[in-house]
Amino acid sequence: MPKKLVWTDAQDTTIKRLRSEGATWDTIAMSLHLTRWTVIERGRQIDARPPPIDFIPEPDDPNREPLPAGHPRCWDVLVQGTCLEGVPYPIARADL
Repeated sequence: MPKKLVWTDAQDTTIKRLRSEGATWDTIAMSLHLTRWTVIERGRQIDARPPPIDFIPEPDDPNREPLPAGHPRCWDVLVQGTCLEGVPYPIARADL
């Protein structure tokens, strides 16, 4: 019998964020290293909805402050398609 999957807030947030950005269930499942149907069922439970059909995201403000090192938007773009995909940004410890 398979073990029960305990969902974390981070996983739920990832599902909702990616779904609201228009990601497919396959993409979300790959990013969480889970099966498609597992993610679909969890998405239904937490009411993760896709954006409306006529949704157009706002373009980035060219005058915004730079994002900090390890920000998820930057890190995900940098590691997409590499062995680090899905791995969180390694935070340096100050006590070393």
